[in-house]
Amino acid sequence: MHIFELSELDRQRADEGKAFFEFLRVPPLSLGIYTLAAGAADPQKPHTEDEAYYIVAGRARILVGDEDRPVQPGTVVFVPPGTPHRFHEITEDLTALVIFAPAETV
Repeated sequence: MHIFELSELDRQRADEGKAFFEFLRVPPLSLGIYTLAAGAADPQKPHTEDEAYYIVAGRARILVGDEDRPVQPGTVVFVPPGTPHRFHEITEDLTALVIFAPAETV
């Protein structure tokens, strides 16, 4: 069993100076946290894996393909492989749990 505390994961992410911090990788999936400050630009490019976001904190909008929706704590977003997507109009610092299946190709 693995148990993770979001506050500790976020500290590790900040210590590494990265927006994305992967904290679990097994062949069928990988997990990470992704943070973007209010007003930041999201530099993501499409991935080759299924991807899901669970918004833990903050408020923004997400553009997936040609669909644009608001996100806030409790929102879950699924992004199919190869689909362009990005967060924008980030009005409150954003933290998302990210799930890739299978594990993200690095």
